[in-house]
Amino acid sequence: MTSAQVGTEKGPEESEEGYERGLGSRQVQMIAIGGAIGVGLFLGAGANIAKAGPSLILMYALAGVIIFFIMRALGELLLYRPVSGSFAEYSREFLGPFFGYFTGWTYWLMWVVTGMAELTAAAIYVNYWFPSVPQWVTALVFLVILFGVNLISVKLFGELEFWFSMVKVTALIGMIVIGLGVLTFGFSSAGDTAAVSNLWAFDGFFPKGVGSSLMTLQGVMFAYLAVELVGVTAGESEDPEKTLPKAINTLPWRIALFYVGALTVILCVVRWTEFAPGVSPFVAAFAKIGIPAGAAIVNFVVLTAALSSCNSGMYSTGRMLRNLADSGEAPAVFRKLSSTKTPALGIAVSVAFMGIGVILNYVVPEKAFGYVTSVATAAGIWTWLMILVSHVLYRRAVDAGRLPASSFPAPGGAKCSYVAIVFLLFVTGLIAYDPDSRVCLYVMAGWAAALGIGWAVLKTRNPQIAERSPELDKVG
Repeated sequence: MTSAQVGTEKGPEESEEGYERGLGSRQVQMIAIGGAIGVGLFLGAGANIAKAGPSLILMYALAGVIIFFIMRALGELLLYRPVSGSFAEYSREFLGPFFGYFTGWTYWLMWVVTGMAELTAAAIYVNYWFPSVPQWVTALVFLVILFGVNLISVKLFGELEFWFSMVKVTALIGMIVIGLGVLTFGFSSAGDTAAVSNLWAFDGFFPKGVGSSLMTLQGVMFAYLAVELVGVTAGESEDPEKTLPKAINTLPWRIALFYVGALTVILCVVRWTEFAPGVSPFVAAFAKIGIPAGAAIVNFVVLTAALSSCNSGMYSTGRMLRNLADSGEAPAVFRKLSSTKTPALGIAVSVAFMGIGVILNYVVPEKAFGYVTSVATAAGIWTWLMILVSHVLYRRAVDAGRLPASSFPAPGGAKCSYVAIVFLLFVTGLIAYDPDSRVCLYVMAGWAAALGIGWAVLKTRNPQIAERSPELDKVG
Protein backbone atom coordinates (compact mmCIF):
# COMPACT_ATOMS: atom_id res chain seq x y z
CA MET A 1 0.00 0.00 0.00
CA THR A 2 1.36 3.43 -0.89
CA SER A 3 1.37 6.36 1.48
CA ALA A 4 -1.41 8.02 -0.44
CA GLN A 5 -3.76 5.20 0.47
CA VAL A 6 -3.05 5.24 4.17
CA GLY A 7 -5.93 6.39 6.29
CA THR A 8 -8.46 6.49 3.46
CA GLU A 9 -10.28 3.26 4.25
CA LYS A 10 -11.19 4.03 7.85
CA GLY A 11 -11.72 7.74 7.75
CA PRO A 12 -9.51 10.71 8.42
CA GLU A 13 -9.39 10.27 12.20
CA GLU A 14 -8.19 6.66 12.24
CA SER A 15 -5.16 5.01 10.67
CA GLU A 16 -5.31 1.70 8.87
CA GLU A 17 -3.89 0.03 11.98
CA GLY A 18 -6.76 1.28 14.14
CA TYR A 19 -4.78 4.00 15.90
CA GLU A 20 -6.17 7.48 16.38
CA ARG A 21 -4.38 10.01 14.21
CA GLY A 22 -4.04 12.34 17.16
CA LEU A 23 -0.53 13.75 16.69
CA GLY A 24 -0.63 17.13 14.97
CA SER A 25 2.19 18.85 13.12
CA ARG A 26 3.13 20.94 16.17
CA GLN A 27 3.51 17.84 18.33
CA VAL A 28 5.36 15.75 15.73
CA GLN A 29 7.81 18.61 15.18
CA MET A 30 8.53 18.86 18.89
CA ILE A 31 8.83 15.08 19.29
CA ALA A 32 11.42 15.19 16.51
CA ILE A 33 13.26 18.06 18.20
CA GLY A 34 13.07 16.44 21.62
CA GLY A 35 14.42 13.19 20.22
CA ALA A 36 17.63 15.01 19.33
CA ILE A 37 18.10 16.51 22.80
CA GLY A 38 18.60 14.16 25.72
CA VAL A 39 20.53 13.34 28.84
CA GLY A 40 23.42 12.22 26.64
CA LEU A 41 24.01 15.86 25.69
CA PHE A 42 23.27 17.47 29.05
CA LEU A 43 25.40 15.06 31.10
CA GLY A 44 27.45 12.83 28.80
CA ALA A 45 29.19 15.69 27.02
CA GLY A 46 31.22 16.46 30.16
CA ALA A 47 33.14 13.18 30.07
CA ASN A 48 33.62 13.42 26.31
CA ILE A 49 35.01 16.96 26.54
CA ALA A 50 37.59 15.67 29.01
CA LYS A 51 38.57 12.96 26.48
CA ALA A 52 38.55 14.97 23.25
CA GLY A 53 38.65 18.67 24.13
CA PRO A 54 37.23 21.06 21.49
CA SER A 55 37.41 18.35 18.80
CA LEU A 56 34.22 16.92 20.33
CA ILE A 57 32.41 19.58 18.28
CA LEU A 58 33.69 17.91 15.10
CA MET A 59 32.63 14.47 16.37
CA TYR A 60 29.08 15.69 16.97
CA ALA A 61 29.02 17.30 13.53
CA LEU A 62 30.33 14.14 11.84
CA ALA A 63 27.86 11.91 13.67
CA GLY A 64 25.12 14.42 12.90
CA VAL A 65 25.70 14.02 9.16
CA ILE A 66 25.36 10.24 9.53
CA ILE A 67 22.20 10.64 11.61
CA PHE A 68 20.75 12.80 8.84
CA PHE A 69 21.54 10.06 6.28
CA ILE A 70 19.76 7.55 8.54
CA MET A 71 16.72 9.75 9.00
CA ARG A 72 16.40 10.56 5.29
CA ALA A 73 16.57 6.83 4.56
CA LEU A 74 13.84 6.26 7.15
CA GLY A 75 11.86 9.18 5.73
CA GLU A 76 11.85 7.66 2.26
CA LEU A 77 10.55 4.38 3.70
CA LEU A 78 7.94 6.14 5.83
CA LEU A 79 6.47 7.98 2.87
CA TYR A 80 6.50 4.76 0.84
CA ARG A 81 4.43 3.07 3.58
CA PRO A 82 3.85 4.92 6.90
CA VAL A 83 3.20 2.31 9.59
CA SER A 84 3.55 2.47 13.36
CA GLY A 85 5.82 -0.60 13.31
CA SER A 86 8.23 1.51 11.25
CA PHE A 87 11.73 0.02 10.97
CA ALA A 88 10.66 -3.39 12.35
CA GLU A 89 8.04 -3.62 9.62
CA TYR A 90 10.53 -2.56 6.93
CA SER A 91 13.07 -5.11 8.19
CA ARG A 92 10.35 -7.74 7.95
CA GLU A 93 9.43 -6.71 4.39
CA PHE A 94 12.90 -6.38 2.92
CA LEU A 95 15.08 -8.72 5.00
CA GLY A 96 12.61 -11.36 6.09
CA PRO A 97 10.49 -12.24 9.13
CA PHE A 98 13.39 -13.05 11.46
CA PHE A 99 14.93 -9.60 11.03
CA GLY A 100 11.59 -7.91 11.67
CA TYR A 101 11.18 -10.04 14.78
CA PHE A 102 14.74 -9.33 15.98
CA THR A 103 14.55 -5.60 15.27
CA GLY A 104 11.16 -5.15 16.92
CA TRP A 105 12.13 -6.93 20.11
CA THR A 106 15.54 -5.25 20.23
CA TYR A 107 13.99 -1.81 19.89
CA TRP A 108 11.53 -2.75 22.63
CA LEU A 109 14.44 -3.80 24.85
CA MET A 110 16.31 -0.57 24.11
CA TRP A 111 13.43 1.56 25.32
CA VAL A 112 12.70 -0.60 28.35
CA VAL A 113 16.27 -0.35 29.64
CA THR A 114 16.41 3.33 28.66
CA GLY A 115 13.21 3.84 30.66
CA MET A 116 14.88 2.20 33.67
CA ALA A 117 17.91 4.45 33.28
CA GLU A 118 15.85 7.62 32.88
CA LEU A 119 13.67 6.80 35.91
CA THR A 120 16.86 6.38 37.89
CA ALA A 121 18.27 9.64 36.54
CA ALA A 122 15.04 11.50 37.31
CA ALA A 123 15.09 10.21 40.89
CA ILE A 124 18.69 11.39 41.30
CA TYR A 125 17.82 14.85 39.98
CA VAL A 126 14.88 15.19 42.38
CA ASN A 127 17.27 14.35 45.24
CA TYR A 128 18.95 17.68 44.46
CA TRP A 129 15.94 19.43 45.98
CA PHE A 130 14.61 16.69 48.28
CA PRO A 131 17.58 14.63 49.51
CA SER A 132 15.51 12.93 52.21
CA VAL A 133 13.13 11.28 49.70
CA PRO A 134 14.31 7.75 48.77
CA GLN A 135 15.23 7.30 45.11
CA TRP A 136 12.88 4.38 44.62
CA VAL A 137 9.87 6.40 45.81
CA THR A 138 10.51 9.16 43.28
CA ALA A 139 11.12 6.65 40.48
CA LEU A 140 7.85 4.86 41.29
CA VAL A 141 5.84 8.10 41.34
CA PHE A 142 7.17 9.15 37.93
CA LEU A 143 6.54 5.65 36.53
CA VAL A 144 2.88 5.70 37.60
CA ILE A 145 2.23 9.26 36.34
CA LEU A 146 3.74 8.67 32.89
CA PHE A 147 1.96 5.33 32.62
CA GLY A 148 -1.36 7.09 33.20
CA VAL A 149 -0.56 9.72 30.58
CA ASN A 150 0.19 7.06 27.94
CA LEU A 151 -3.01 5.15 28.71
CA ILE A 152 -5.35 8.13 28.40
CA SER A 153 -4.71 9.09 24.77
CA VAL A 154 -2.03 9.68 22.18
CA LYS A 155 -3.02 13.36 22.16
CA LEU A 156 -2.11 13.70 25.85
CA PHE A 157 1.18 11.90 25.24
CA GLY A 158 1.92 14.27 22.36
CA GLU A 159 1.04 17.34 24.40
CA LEU A 160 3.21 16.32 27.34
CA GLU A 161 6.10 15.54 25.01
CA PHE A 162 5.60 18.91 23.34
CA TRP A 163 6.09 20.76 26.63
CA PHE A 164 8.98 18.54 27.73
CA SER A 165 10.72 19.41 24.46
CA MET A 166 9.90 23.10 24.85
CA VAL A 167 11.75 23.19 28.17
CA LYS A 168 14.85 21.58 26.66
CA VAL A 169 14.82 23.76 23.57
CA THR A 170 14.29 26.98 25.54
CA ALA A 171 17.12 26.11 27.94
CA LEU A 172 19.59 25.40 25.14
CA ILE A 173 18.68 28.52 23.18
CA GLY A 174 19.00 30.55 26.38
CA MET A 175 22.43 29.07 27.04
CA ILE A 176 23.57 29.89 23.51
CA VAL A 177 22.26 33.47 23.69
CA ILE A 178 23.85 34.07 27.09
CA GLY A 179 27.14 32.57 25.90
CA LEU A 180 27.18 34.75 22.81
CA GLY A 181 26.48 37.74 25.06
CA VAL A 182 29.49 36.87 27.20
CA LEU A 183 31.67 36.54 24.10
CA THR A 184 30.42 39.76 22.54
CA PHE A 185 30.11 42.09 25.54
CA GLY A 186 32.39 40.39 28.07
CA PHE A 187 30.00 40.61 31.01
CA SER A 188 30.41 38.44 34.15
CA SER A 189 33.65 36.94 35.40
CA ALA A 190 33.60 34.50 32.47
CA GLY A 191 34.01 37.46 30.11
CA ASP A 192 37.63 37.92 31.17
CA THR A 193 38.68 34.58 29.70
CA ALA A 194 35.95 33.92 27.09
CA ALA A 195 37.30 33.88 23.54
CA VAL A 196 36.91 31.95 20.31
CA SER A 197 40.62 31.14 20.58
CA ASN A 198 39.78 28.84 23.51
CA LEU A 199 38.93 26.29 20.81
CA TRP A 200 42.61 25.86 19.92
CA ALA A 201 44.69 27.79 22.46
CA PHE A 202 45.14 24.91 24.94
CA ASP A 203 47.10 22.13 23.22
CA GLY A 204 45.23 22.57 19.96
CA PHE A 205 41.87 21.50 18.59
CA PHE A 206 42.81 17.81 19.13
CA PRO A 207 44.56 18.06 22.53
CA LYS A 208 44.44 14.32 23.22
CA GLY A 209 45.04 13.21 19.64
CA VAL A 210 42.73 12.12 16.84
CA GLY A 211 42.45 8.61 18.30
CA SER A 212 41.02 9.86 21.60
CA SER A 213 38.57 12.03 19.70
CA LEU A 214 37.34 9.08 17.64
CA MET A 215 36.82 7.03 20.82
CA THR A 216 34.16 9.53 21.90
CA LEU A 217 31.99 8.60 18.90
CA GLN A 218 30.28 5.83 20.85
CA GLY A 219 29.17 8.33 23.49
CA VAL A 220 28.19 10.83 20.80
CA MET A 221 26.00 8.23 19.08
CA PHE A 222 24.36 7.44 22.43
CA ALA A 223 23.43 11.11 22.68
CA TYR A 224 21.60 10.84 19.34
CA LEU A 225 19.54 7.80 20.36
CA ALA A 226 15.76 8.35 20.04
CA VAL A 227 16.07 10.63 17.02
CA GLU A 228 14.39 7.81 15.06
CA LEU A 229 11.33 7.94 17.35
CA VAL A 230 9.54 10.20 14.87
CA GLY A 231 9.27 7.12 12.64
CA VAL A 232 7.15 5.30 15.24
CA THR A 233 4.64 8.20 15.18
CA ALA A 234 3.85 7.57 11.49
CA GLY A 235 0.74 5.53 12.22
CA GLU A 236 -0.70 8.24 14.48
CA SER A 237 0.26 11.44 12.68
CA GLU A 238 -2.63 13.53 11.34
CA ASP A 239 -0.93 14.13 7.99
CA PRO A 240 2.22 12.00 7.69
CA GLU A 241 2.94 13.13 4.12
CA LYS A 242 3.45 16.69 5.35
CA THR A 243 4.54 16.41 8.98
CA LEU A 244 7.18 13.67 8.65
CA PRO A 245 9.25 15.25 5.82
CA LYS A 246 9.19 18.59 7.63
CA ALA A 247 10.31 17.00 10.89
CA ILE A 248 13.16 15.12 9.18
CA ASN A 249 14.31 17.99 6.96
CA THR A 250 14.74 20.28 9.97
CA LEU A 251 17.13 17.77 11.58
CA PRO A 252 20.35 19.36 10.22
CA TRP A 253 19.65 22.77 11.72
CA ARG A 254 18.58 21.16 15.00
CA ILE A 255 21.88 19.29 15.19
CA ALA A 256 23.80 22.39 14.12
CA LEU A 257 22.09 24.56 16.74
CA PHE A 258 21.53 22.31 19.75
CA TYR A 259 24.64 20.13 19.56
CA VAL A 260 27.34 21.79 17.49
CA GLY A 261 26.23 25.35 18.28
CA ALA A 262 25.69 24.86 22.01
CA LEU A 263 29.02 23.02 22.49
CA THR A 264 30.91 25.58 20.41
CA VAL A 265 29.59 28.46 22.50
CA ILE A 266 30.25 26.67 25.80
CA LEU A 267 33.83 25.77 24.83
CA CYS A 268 34.47 29.37 23.78
CA VAL A 269 33.13 30.72 27.07
CA VAL A 270 34.81 28.11 29.31
CA ARG A 271 38.18 26.51 28.55
CA TRP A 272 37.86 22.79 27.90
CA THR A 273 40.42 22.05 30.63
CA GLU A 274 37.95 23.30 33.25
CA PHE A 275 35.38 20.59 32.51
CA ALA A 276 35.39 17.29 34.36
CA PRO A 277 33.76 13.86 33.82
CA GLY A 278 30.51 13.39 35.72
CA VAL A 279 29.72 17.12 35.73
CA SER A 280 27.31 18.60 33.22
CA PRO A 281 29.15 21.12 31.02
CA PHE A 282 26.01 23.26 31.13
CA VAL A 283 26.09 23.37 34.93
CA ALA A 284 29.78 24.27 34.81
CA ALA A 285 29.17 27.00 32.24
CA PHE A 286 26.28 28.52 34.22
CA ALA A 287 28.44 28.49 37.35
CA LYS A 288 31.33 30.15 35.51
CA ILE A 289 29.08 32.89 34.14
CA GLY A 290 27.61 33.40 37.60
CA ILE A 291 23.92 33.01 36.80
CA PRO A 292 21.86 32.83 40.03
CA ALA A 293 20.40 29.38 40.63
CA GLY A 294 22.13 28.19 37.44
CA ALA A 295 22.71 24.69 38.81
CA ALA A 296 19.06 24.38 39.85
CA ILE A 297 17.90 25.54 36.41
CA VAL A 298 20.02 22.98 34.59
CA ASN A 299 18.99 20.30 37.08
CA PHE A 300 15.34 20.99 36.21
CA VAL A 301 16.09 20.86 32.49
CA VAL A 302 17.92 17.53 32.79
CA LEU A 303 15.04 16.17 34.90
CA THR A 304 12.72 17.17 32.07
CA ALA A 305 14.96 15.42 29.54
CA ALA A 306 14.89 12.22 31.59
CA LEU A 307 11.10 12.25 31.95
CA SER A 308 10.73 13.02 28.25
CA SER A 309 12.81 10.00 27.34
CA CYS A 310 10.88 7.73 29.70
CA ASN A 311 7.59 9.05 28.33
CA SER A 312 8.75 8.30 24.78
CA GLY A 313 9.88 4.84 25.86
CA MET A 314 6.41 3.93 27.11
CA TYR A 315 4.88 5.18 23.87
CA SER A 316 7.23 3.30 21.54
CA THR A 317 7.35 -0.01 23.42
CA GLY A 318 3.57 -0.38 23.39
CA ARG A 319 3.42 0.26 19.64
CA MET A 320 6.31 -2.10 18.91
CA LEU A 321 4.73 -4.93 20.91
CA ARG A 322 1.50 -4.48 18.94
CA ASN A 323 3.39 -4.61 15.65
CA LEU A 324 5.12 -7.82 16.77
CA ALA A 325 1.76 -9.30 17.75
CA ASP A 326 0.28 -8.37 14.37
CA SER A 327 3.07 -10.39 12.75
CA GLY A 328 2.63 -13.38 15.06
CA GLU A 329 5.94 -12.67 16.81
CA ALA A 330 4.42 -11.72 20.17
CA PRO A 331 1.30 -12.94 22.02
CA ALA A 332 -1.87 -12.05 20.08
CA VAL A 333 -3.35 -10.34 23.13
CA PHE A 334 -1.01 -7.37 22.48
CA ARG A 335 -2.94 -6.59 19.30
CA LYS A 336 -5.91 -5.20 21.23
CA LEU A 337 -6.43 -1.46 21.49
CA SER A 338 -8.18 0.21 24.40
CA SER A 339 -11.23 2.42 24.04
CA THR A 340 -8.85 5.38 23.70
CA LYS A 341 -7.05 3.71 20.74
CA THR A 342 -3.87 2.99 22.72
CA PRO A 343 -2.11 -0.41 23.00
CA ALA A 344 -2.78 -0.42 26.74
CA LEU A 345 -1.65 -3.97 27.53
CA GLY A 346 1.62 -3.57 25.63
CA ILE A 347 2.31 -0.34 27.50
CA ALA A 348 1.41 -1.98 30.82
CA VAL A 349 3.76 -4.93 30.29
CA SER A 350 6.58 -2.60 29.21
CA VAL A 351 6.01 -0.43 32.28
CA ALA A 352 6.14 -3.56 34.46
CA PHE A 353 9.61 -4.32 33.09
CA MET A 354 10.64 -0.68 33.56
CA GLY A 355 9.57 -1.20 37.17
CA ILE A 356 12.68 -3.33 37.58
CA GLY A 357 14.45 0.03 37.59
CA VAL A 358 12.43 1.00 40.68
CA ILE A 359 13.60 -2.20 42.38
CA LEU A 360 17.21 -1.42 41.45
CA ASN A 361 16.78 2.04 42.93
CA TYR A 362 15.68 0.38 46.17
CA VAL A 363 18.38 -2.30 46.28
CA VAL A 364 21.43 -0.54 44.79
CA PRO A 365 20.58 3.15 44.26
CA GLU A 366 24.22 4.15 43.74
CA LYS A 367 24.72 1.67 40.86
CA ALA A 368 21.28 1.52 39.27
CA PHE A 369 22.02 3.90 36.39
CA GLY A 370 25.13 2.02 35.29
CA TYR A 371 23.40 -1.35 35.42
CA VAL A 372 20.76 -0.49 32.85
CA THR A 373 22.52 1.65 30.22
CA SER A 374 25.10 -0.70 28.70
CA VAL A 375 22.79 -2.19 26.06
CA ALA A 376 21.13 1.00 24.76
CA THR A 377 23.84 2.07 22.30
CA ALA A 378 24.30 -1.38 20.77
CA ALA A 379 20.53 -1.83 20.38
CA GLY A 380 20.26 1.62 18.81
CA ILE A 381 23.04 0.88 16.33
CA TRP A 382 21.28 -2.34 15.30
CA THR A 383 18.06 -0.40 14.70
CA TRP A 384 19.85 2.19 12.57
CA LEU A 385 21.61 -0.53 10.56
CA MET A 386 18.26 -2.21 9.81
CA ILE A 387 16.84 1.12 8.60
CA LEU A 388 19.78 1.60 6.26
CA VAL A 389 19.86 -1.95 4.88
CA SER A 390 16.09 -1.88 4.35
CA HIS A 391 16.49 1.40 2.50
CA VAL A 392 19.16 -0.04 0.19
CA LEU A 393 16.92 -3.01 -0.65
CA TYR A 394 13.92 -0.75 -1.15
CA ARG A 395 15.84 1.40 -3.63
CA ARG A 396 16.85 -1.73 -5.54
CA ALA A 397 13.18 -2.74 -5.76
CA VAL A 398 12.16 0.74 -6.94
CA ASP A 399 14.92 0.82 -9.57
CA ALA A 400 13.72 -2.58 -10.81
CA GLY A 401 10.14 -1.30 -11.06
CA ARG A 402 8.82 -3.70 -8.42
CA LEU A 403 7.74 -1.07 -5.87
CA PRO A 404 6.37 2.48 -6.19
CA ALA A 405 8.77 5.33 -5.59
CA SER A 406 8.44 7.28 -2.37
CA SER A 407 7.34 10.90 -2.48
CA PHE A 408 10.30 11.74 -0.19
CA PRO A 409 13.42 10.24 -1.79
CA ALA A 410 16.69 10.40 0.15
CA PRO A 411 19.36 12.62 -1.44
CA GLY A 412 22.13 10.52 -2.90
CA GLY A 413 19.90 7.46 -2.95
CA ALA A 414 21.43 4.31 -1.53
CA LYS A 415 24.97 5.74 -1.65
CA CYS A 416 24.51 7.74 1.55
CA SER A 417 23.06 4.67 3.25
CA TYR A 418 26.18 2.69 2.37
CA VAL A 419 28.34 5.44 3.90
CA ALA A 420 26.26 5.39 7.07
CA ILE A 421 26.47 1.58 7.31
CA VAL A 422 30.27 1.71 7.16
CA PHE A 423 30.32 4.44 9.81
CA LEU A 424 28.09 2.46 12.20
CA LEU A 425 30.23 -0.64 11.77
CA PHE A 426 33.29 1.50 12.57
CA VAL A 427 31.62 2.75 15.78
CA THR A 428 30.79 -0.85 16.70
CA GLY A 429 34.48 -1.65 16.30
CA LEU A 430 35.33 1.22 18.66
CA ILE A 431 32.89 -0.20 21.21
CA ALA A 432 34.54 -3.61 20.96
CA TYR A 433 37.99 -2.02 21.34
CA ASP A 434 37.10 -0.11 24.52
CA PRO A 435 37.17 -2.40 27.61
CA ASP A 436 34.71 -0.14 29.46
CA SER A 437 32.05 -0.26 26.77
CA ARG A 438 32.39 -3.71 25.20
CA VAL A 439 30.20 -5.19 27.93
CA CYS A 440 27.18 -4.01 25.91
CA LEU A 441 28.23 -6.38 23.10
CA TYR A 442 28.26 -9.28 25.57
CA VAL A 443 24.76 -8.30 26.68
CA MET A 444 23.63 -8.13 23.06
CA ALA A 445 25.11 -11.56 22.37
CA GLY A 446 23.05 -12.98 25.22
CA TRP A 447 19.98 -11.15 23.97
CA ALA A 448 20.53 -12.52 20.43
CA ALA A 449 20.79 -16.06 21.83
CA ALA A 450 17.53 -15.59 23.76
CA LEU A 451 15.75 -14.26 20.66
CA GLY A 452 17.15 -17.13 18.61
CA ILE A 453 15.61 -19.63 21.02
CA GLY A 454 12.32 -17.71 20.91
CA TRP A 455 12.35 -17.77 17.10
CA ALA A 456 12.92 -21.54 17.08
CA VAL A 457 9.90 -21.98 19.36
CA LEU A 458 7.78 -19.73 17.14
CA LYS A 459 8.73 -21.69 14.04
CA THR A 460 7.78 -24.94 15.74
CA ARG A 461 4.34 -23.63 16.68
CA ASN A 462 3.73 -21.72 13.45
CA PRO A 463 5.93 -22.84 10.52
CA GLN A 464 4.45 -20.21 8.21
CA ILE A 465 6.01 -17.44 10.27
CA ALA A 466 9.46 -18.27 8.93
CA GLU A 467 8.55 -17.97 5.28
CA ARG A 468 10.69 -15.45 3.42
CA SER A 469 9.16 -12.13 2.55
CA PRO A 470 7.81 -12.10 -1.02
CA GLU A 471 9.39 -8.69 -1.55
CA LEU A 472 12.77 -9.98 -0.41
CA ASP A 473 12.51 -12.78 -2.96
CA LYS A 474 11.81 -10.21 -5.69
CA VAL A 475 14.72 -8.03 -4.61
CA GLY A 476 16.94 -11.09 -4.60
